[in-house]
Amino acid sequence: MGDIRRRSAVVLGVTGLVAPLTLALTSAPAQAASCTTRTGPYQKQVEKFLGRPVDGKQSAADCKAIQGFQNKHGITPAVGYAGPVTWGVMDLMNKQKAVGNNPNKDGKCPTNKGRIACVNLTLQLSWVQDGGRLVYGPVPVRTGRDGFETRTGLKKIYWRDIDHVSSVYNVPMPYSQFFDGGQAFHSVGLSMWNPPGSHGCVNMTTKDAKKYWSLLKTGDDVYVYGRKPGT
Repeated sequence: MGDIRRRSAVVLGVTGLVAPLTLALTSAPAQAASCTTRTGPYQKQVEKFLGRPVDGKQSAADCKAIQGFQNKHGITPAVGYAGPVTWGVMDLMNKQKAVGNNPNKDGKCPTNKGRIACVNLTLQLSWVQDGGRLVYGPVPVRTGRDGFETRTGLKKIYWRDIDHVSSVYNVPMPYSQFFDGGQAFHSVGLSMWNPPGSHGCVNMTTKDAKKYWSLLKTGDDVYVYGRKPGT
């Protein structure tokens, strides 16, 4: 998120995911942490997700696999514990995968607007459709954390800046397409499942942000709905 300079005014504000789901996006830096021997409350579910023997008991191999997943997606502390945060990320991935290539099955994103970018906060998915036709996606996204929620409703892309830099957080926001105050689609160098989330923007992989840049233009509609888990 960052300030937007447009005509001397400053506005402050804070295909992809079809089966099989790709778990490895941009990896978070590995953390030097020892593995726990504790069995977590979601041990069996996590073992199953990772393709480990499902016995509900922590092993050294289990811990290493869990820790690798945690490091990849920026889940801390990365000690290999099968806790609620780790399972929450995995459960979301399962739900995203189940959507397949029919993300608007519930019909909540308008089909009478022509080309529109849809954002489902509940499933942390976005896609571009044209009427009832899926154009691109669905792809995983990373939206606003608790206290910085991505605002819901029907909006329009009103400004685009391919090389935007936030003066609020002093971070680059490549391929920014602003649709609500300081909230925008833009790429980040993080896993899309890195908790707790953004400062309100809809984070995307570089690949997906580039595609959105090529598919959308100023004046196109954006529809955000649902509620991100944990907000």
